[in-house]
Amino acid sequence: MTEGEPQANDISSRQGISDGITGMRLMIYLTEEDRLHHRGVHEELFARARQDGINGTSVWRAIEGFGRSGHARSSRFPDSVVGLPIVLELIDDKQQIETFLPVVRQLAPNALVTTESVQILGRHNKPSP
Repeated sequence: MTEGEPQANDISSRQGISDGITGMRLMIYLTEEDRLHHRGVHEELFARARQDGINGTSVWRAIEGFGRSGHARSSRFPDSVVGLPIVLELIDDKQQIETFLPVVRQLAPNALVTTESVQILGRHNKPSP
C-alpha cells in the first residue's frame, strides 16, 4: 500500500466500484405508532443517521407483520390499518454502526434491533457535503 491510499476495509475513504468490503447492516424494527416529539421515531432515526454520516439508510414500510404481542397488523383491511411495521436498514462499516447504536437505544429503547455482517459490492462513495 502506498502513502495516502485507502485501506481495503475503510468504507468512508474509498470511492468508486469495489470488489467487496466487509461492512455491517443494522436493522431497526418499529411501527408507525412509535412516536417521539410528535414525529415518527423512524423519521428521527433517519435524520440522525444522515446527520451522523451513515453511508446508507432506507426506511421500509411493511404491508403486514406481527411482533412480540403476536397481534397481526395488515394493510389488507384498510379500515383497520393502524401501526403498520416500519423497518430502518442502515449499512456502513462496523465502527460507524457500533457508534450509532447508542443513538438507537436512546431514541427507540423498545425496538427490536439486529446487526449482521455484510459484503458490500459496487458503489459506496459518500456524497459531497
